[in-house]
Amino acid sequence: MEKTIEDPPTSAVLLDRCHFSQVIFNSVEKFYVPGGDITCYYTFAEHFIPRRKDWIGIFRVGWKTTREYYTFMWVALPSDINNKSAKQQEVQFKAYYLPKDDEYYQFCYVDQDGVVRGASIPFQFRPESEEDILVVTTKVCLVEEIEQHNKELFKENQELKDSCASLQKQNSSMQAELQRKQEELETLQSINKKLEQKVKEQKTCWETELLHDIKIYFFVQREQQKKLQQIVEDMKQKETTAAKKQQELMDENFDLSRRLSENKIICDVLQRERERMERENDLLKKENSRLLSYMGLDFDSLPYQVPTSDQGGAGQNPGLVYGNPYSGIQESSAPSLLSIKKCFTCKSDFADEICDHTLEQQQMQTPCLNCPICDKTFPAREKQIFEDHVFCHSL
Repeated sequence: MEKTIEDPPTSAVLLDRCHFSQVIFNSVEKFYVPGGDITCYYTFAEHFIPRRKDWIGIFRVGWKTTREYYTFMWVALPSDINNKSAKQQEVQFKAYYLPKDDEYYQFCYVDQDGVVRGASIPFQFRPESEEDILVVTTKVCLVEEIEQHNKELFKENQELKDSCASLQKQNSSMQAELQRKQEELETLQSINKKLEQKVKEQKTCWETELLHDIKIYFFVQREQQKKLQQIVEDMKQKETTAAKKQQELMDENFDLSRRLSENKIICDVLQRERERMERENDLLKKENSRLLSYMGLDFDSLPYQVPTSDQGGAGQNPGLVYGNPYSGIQESSAPSLLSIKKCFTCKSDFADEICDHTLEQQQMQTPCLNCPICDKTFPAREKQIFEDHVFCHSL
């Protein structure tokens, strides 16, 4: 493999990372006569900007990375990239550095990051004949079919990447919601602890007051015999008021405990949803890795299979030599991800807004509707409010 002056910047970039439409090669011959210089004509796309270390190489058809070039020439930067005439460029390869065999080669434009920005049609270095024209036309058609197949696979891969990004975004949103619920739970725990401390202090205060009153009672027993009954009645009144207040605090404490339990249930549901989203994300990552590995295969090394009428892939797309290996995957996996939901109480799948066991409970209890998660009761005439309440638990 011939080189000039210094090695160009290359990388192990695979075909799915290339952007072949940014540089277009023009007037590429099917055959070049050996022993003569050849001129490569190319055109920049509208928004493409060349850089100093960009180069054009001659690659044997079937290359995998930009390191497999045979020879190369540095690209001359135009003086004014905004000028329309500057978009048309050319570079000349000397005959000494050209291949001497009759294999198929192609021009490839590689930028200074080692990424392919454009590729030409295949050509050979040998005299042209009528039989060669027929053979080259057949092989060019095969190469075009392979390139079309690669474009379709790249499009499918891009769709999977977009779906993966969407799932990652949903996962981040669920994590933020879980964090917010945890903060609310900590706040409620703090309030509960303060209330318990307040009840304890109030009880101590009442005990102190009661003890003080008893001491006063015994101290003034002889002098205030007539006021004894009044004092006893006052004490009973205080005890009654204290009992009522204590009961109110206990009721409030019970309500806070119930809310704490509800929030814990919601947190558990969100945690299970998060784990499910992570599993789906892992499956998509594995599928994406498998597609990348498949797209990196050498097509020349695959066994050729003649399409027949009873093959499913040939019936769907006659232009694919090897069929479409991903048609069955998309048909079987898409519906379950879009329409099926899972009940948080009975763990069963359902497609509507309310699970079957919730509807049965509504039919059995005609006067009122009870939430299956928090046991909250709604009148039968407020069915829409009840359904919205149950739906909120699934968010």
